[in-house]
Amino acid sequence: MKVLSRFPVRLSDRPDHELVGVIRMPELTVSPMRSIFKRIIGAMLALLATVLIVYLDRDGYRDANGDGLSFLDSLYYATVSLSTTGYGDIAPATSSARLVNVLVITPLRVLFLIVLVGTTLEVLTERSRQAFKIQKWRTKVRDHTVVVGFGTKGRSAVNALLGDENVEPDHIVVVDTDQQALEAATSLGLVTVHGSATRADVLRVAGVQRARAVVVAPNRDDTAVLVTLTARELAPKSHIVASVREAENVHLLKQSGANQVVVSSETAGRLLGMATSTPLVVDMVEDLLTPESGLAIAERPVEPSEEGGSPRHLPDIVLGVVRDGVLYRVDAPQADAIEPGDKLLYIRKVTAAETIER
Repeated sequence: MKVLSRFPVRLSDRPDHELVGVIRMPELTVSPMRSIFKRIIGAMLALLATVLIVYLDRDGYRDANGDGLSFLDSLYYATVSLSTTGYGDIAPATSSARLVNVLVITPLRVLFLIVLVGTTLEVLTERSRQAFKIQKWRTKVRDHTVVVGFGTKGRSAVNALLGDENVEPDHIVVVDTDQQALEAATSLGLVTVHGSATRADVLRVAGVQRARAVVVAPNRDDTAVLVTLTARELAPKSHIVASVREAENVHLLKQSGANQVVVSSETAGRLLGMATSTPLVVDMVEDLLTPESGLAIAERPVEPSEEGGSPRHLPDIVLGVVRDGVLYRVDAPQADAIEPGDKLLYIRKVTAAETIER
């Protein structure tokens, strides 16, 4: 007697073909008109090839009129043979003509029908292709970034990764329950996973256990805490950055395993307060936080010629020195002399300097 398990199969244990729709791999988009045009061209080429084959072997066919096959008759026979089963008024009479019908015209008929019903077959082919890409991606994905939540904060984080850190789009995995948000992420070439990141199975499917970094940016602070706890349990060595709305929840995120916590409401409020008295300072801060143009904050390793010197005497505007994973401001005593292996946080010029106007 077969006993059925009361517990459903975990999402991460399902075969790859069952994850189509949960994981979505980016695809190159083709316009509908171009796709239809390609199908029409394929159908016309199959028809033309059939016409030429029949016309070159026209002596092997029998016409009901008994006057032999003209080019128009060949075109007629090819058309009715590819689109239907034929009417019998023109039929192959010799053994060679019949053999050509079996080996050549019949496959062309199948090809012609495939082109005509290509929409249905394309859906099936797309599902198979997605399953294959998911299998290949799951076996090879390493050191990627998982972004939980693709709202305003999540999108800004992805833009920073793509612009400032030059991360490839297929090395970013977005986890969200909002289908429209996932569609927007897919349009950027990102890998998406549909599901709640509070579930360990969903994070496993996103490969969080092998991720380099995890960005936790949901809309609720309690969700951020639960996602951070789950992600830290699955990925003890990943760098987890979380966003919260209220500063009183920062310690909860830290205790849950977040390496860094960004308070979105306080940061926005501080900028709003500064904008009332020093608006140009706010413009400069926004410029520094925008990697596409103007100035940007970046990190680089020290060069051998810079070792032993002071970061304040370098041509770059250095903000701090990173040593053994610890950041020292440029005015700290530990940053008086640059040591081998240090990294510098500096202001990098992205484009030509422009005047900030209000």
